[in-house]
Amino acid sequence: SSNHKDIGTSYIVLGYWAGLGGAVFSLIIRLELSCPGGFLLGGSGQVYNSVLTMHGILMLFFMVMPILIGGFGNWMLPIMLGAPEMAFPRINALSFWFTLSALFMVYQSFFVGGGPGSSWTLYPPLSIEGQPEMSLDVMILGLHTVGIGSLLGAINFMVTTQNMRATAVTLDQMSLFVWTSYLTSLLLLLSIPVLAGSLLFLLLDRNFNTSFYDSKMGGNPLLYQHLFWFFGHPEV
Repeated sequence: SSNHKDIGTSYIVLGYWAGLGGAVFSLIIRLELSCPGGFLLGGSGQVYNSVLTMHGILMLFFMVMPILIGGFGNWMLPIMLGAPEMAFPRINALSFWFTLSALFMVYQSFFVGGGPGSSWTLYPPLSIEGQPEMSLDVMILGLHTVGIGSLLGAINFMVTTQNMRATAVTLDQMSLFVWTSYLTSLLLLLSIPVLAGSLLFLLLDRNFNTSFYDSKMGGNPLLYQHLFWFFGHPEV
C-alpha cells in the first residue's frame, strides 16, 4: 500500500520489533556483566562486542528513527497540513521497504563470521584491523540501505510540507510538529550523505587496501569520527 497511514503504521510495527530485538540484546549485555566471562557468551569478547554493536544499531537506526520520523511523521504530517496524501506515495512506500531490507541485513550480519564486534559507532582502527570477517561489511551495506530509505523519506517530507499543504495553512500557521519534521528532514538531507561517505571509505579501507583511516599508511582514524559525528549530532 502507498497510503500514508498504512506506511506510518508499518514503520511503527517495524520499530517495535527492532526495539524488541534491541532490548533482548540489552538483556544479554546485562546478564553477561552480572557474571563477566561466564557461561552465557562462553567467555567470548567478540560475541559480547557484537551484541553491544547490534543493540546500538537497532535502537538508533531501526527503532527511534522509524517510529518518530517514519511512523508518526507519515501518520500526522498530511493530516496537519490538510493534504490528502504525501507528495510521492510510491517513493514513501519504497523508503519503508529499504528500511525493512536494511533491518534484515543488520540481523544477518550478527550471524555471519564472528559478528560485527566494533561497537555501534564502527570506529577504526578496530573496525578495520580487528574485524577480518565479512560481518561488518554486511552491517555497512545495511546502514547504506537504511540511509537511502531515510533520504527518500526526508525528501518526501520536505516536498509535502512545501507543496501539499492546504491553502489556509501558511508557514506561520503550521504546527510545531510540522516544523520539527521539516527541519529534521533538512538535517537528514545534509548529514546522511556524509555518513554514507564515511562508511564507504571504511568499506574501501577494509576491502580495497586504501588508507583513509589507517594511520600506518598515512590515514587518520580521527577523520572517521569527525565525519560520523557530523551525522550523529544532528541525528541525536
